[in-house]
Amino acid sequence: MPQRFFDHRREFARTDFEAGGTPRREREELLREMFRRADRAGWLRYGLPKSVGGSDGRNLDMAVIREHLAAKGLGLHNDLQNESSVVGNFPFVHMFLAAGTPEQQSEFVEDMITGRKRVAFGLTEPDHGSDATWLETTAVLDGDGWILNGAKRFNSGLHSATHDVIFARTSGDGGDPRGITAFIVPTDTPGFSVDFHWWTFNMPTDHAEVTLTDVRVPATAVFGEVGKGLALAQHFVHENRIRQAASGVGAAQYCIDRSVAYARERRTFGRPLAELQAIQWPLVELQTEAELVRTLVRKTAWELDRTDHMLISDKVSMCNYRANRLVCDAADRAMQVHGGLGYTRHTPFEHIYRHHRRYRITEGAEEIQMRKIAGYLFGFAGPNKR
Repeated sequence: MPQRFFDHRREFARTDFEAGGTPRREREELLREMFRRADRAGWLRYGLPKSVGGSDGRNLDMAVIREHLAAKGLGLHNDLQNESSVVGNFPFVHMFLAAGTPEQQSEFVEDMITGRKRVAFGLTEPDHGSDATWLETTAVLDGDGWILNGAKRFNSGLHSATHDVIFARTSGDGGDPRGITAFIVPTDTPGFSVDFHWWTFNMPTDHAEVTLTDVRVPATAVFGEVGKGLALAQHFVHENRIRQAASGVGAAQYCIDRSVAYARERRTFGRPLAELQAIQWPLVELQTEAELVRTLVRKTAWELDRTDHMLISDKVSMCNYRANRLVCDAADRAMQVHGGLGYTRHTPFEHIYRHHRRYRITEGAEEIQMRKIAGYLFGFAGPNKR
């Protein structure tokens, strides 16, 4: 029954431990059926342009929707573990529509929406995470194509991906943001090796270690402009970060609401927990923070709909690191309020914590987000760079 993927058995029901800790086939099939039904109902493509069957949903719309769904708790409607939702999050589709050639759009867009193709994102490397301008994977022009060599780490989605967007240096020196190019690489290309998947705090895993050895791709594999791949990566992370921030606020609100309800019902020493200031005040702090971050997320999403996203990249970073920290704090507090039950897997708080804890590291650690904000604040980067 589908319930096993969401109750106390969820981590074991979802994980094929004998296949490298990757998602179980039954779990993936359930998600595909959810996507098909959501698409038939007209929900899945809401945030996409009408040209591909969407409703021209804005960043603000998606922020409100993602928060609303996350606040409902665990379920097929919005499973945060792999970003699946009845209202789809399709950053790669937006990237292909913005930067792909007509041929690439024709080949990938509809197939990515329907699941016939899955594209992974290969930026992080064994020796380089947030310092992406120093990546060591290279691509060398060779006749009518390119030859790629290097390695990627935490390359998400490669348990089922048909293609991987690989970022490689094509010119310039380490530290130069120019000279990095994105390539669309079929995962069955000779020399492309998925070595293993990293077992993570939250299982199952889809975070692969990848080695590229003399991987040859045609000139048509270039995604976007040669030498401007990092700008394309920024497009991806801004789309994702604001929606993850909204989900973080929603999940935090779920933890707060469940804690308040439990404290009102649970009696200790002859009185409800809710009467104790030791219970009240931490939840008051979290509720206040949730209101503040919610307003910042929605304001920033509204601005993303109206201006160049690089002009407000610092605001996106503010949303991201504060929302991710908020939901981790809220899940931890919910475990404390619920006592021994909160520590069990019969309540969802440990799952919420383990999932959202990764976002304080992935797609830019919170220290990197603060560094971005400082750059904009002090004029070292951004529109007011001196």
